[in-house]
Amino acid sequence: MKNNFYQFSAQSLQGKEINMEAYKGKTVLVVNTASKCGLTPQFEGLETLNKKYKDKGLVILGFPCNQFANQEPGDEKSISEGCLINYGVTFQMFSKIDVNGKTAHPIYKYLKNELGGVFGSKIKWNFTKFLIDSEGNPVKRFAPTTKPEKIDKYLEKVLN
Repeated sequence: MKNNFYQFSAQSLQGKEINMEAYKGKTVLVVNTASKCGLTPQFEGLETLNKKYKDKGLVILGFPCNQFANQEPGDEKSISEGCLINYGVTFQMFSKIDVNGKTAHPIYKYLKNELGGVFGSKIKWNFTKFLIDSEGNPVKRFAPTTKPEKIDKYLEKVLN
């Protein structure tokens, strides 16, 4: 069987194992996040997308990562509080993972393999975004600097 997104699972910030199969039939945006990054205000834009499209089948999954200039030094509790207090994040956040190297989370190994970027398959920075269609196929990769507002136009087409 061909690999697909649904075969993976990850641990939520609250410590609960979540199988990606729970998102079958949804369009999923996977984002590696950080609380102390210049791009951190993107949380706001992501939350806007979440509110706008969640009833049309969009799910946003945030994966905190500390591999880029130590910009996610906190533990699950401080990450959770930061997302909530500073940006009102209501989409699903997961516990901290690695996105590059030998210890990269299997979801990221898979996504990078399916959709290589400018730097081959490496994740260049925080807030790299992967769009997965409602059948679990990775279809588009967005650069860290691509603001959520720019993805909006794309989502409008995909979700309508």
